[in-house]
Amino acid sequence: MGEQETSVKAIKVGPVLRGNEMADVIIQAIEIDNAERKIEIKDRGGYVRVMVENYCVITKQTVEEVLGREFRMPGEFEVNLASFTGKINNGTDKIEFFV
Repeated sequence: MGEQETSVKAIKVGPVLRGNEMADVIIQAIEIDNAERKIEIKDRGGYVRVMVENYCVITKQTVEEVLGREFRMPGEFEVNLASFTGKINNGTDKIEFFV
């Protein structure tokens, strides 16, 4: 008998952001915080879908560094969140999307 090939399919998770200037800031922060992961971005005009394989994190510190000012978390992120894929853990210092 031959060996059975098994593969784990990556599931894409992440936010769907309203298509505005804050989306650009959040996407930059996602790219920094998830530098070792493959990130796919689909700009649909009115919204931007960000997809990362299995896990995506956005830290308050990185958003503030990109934005150049304080960023309320929770608060400001949710206003720009149209939807999301996966499960979400929303904290005061980071937001995580996961399978």
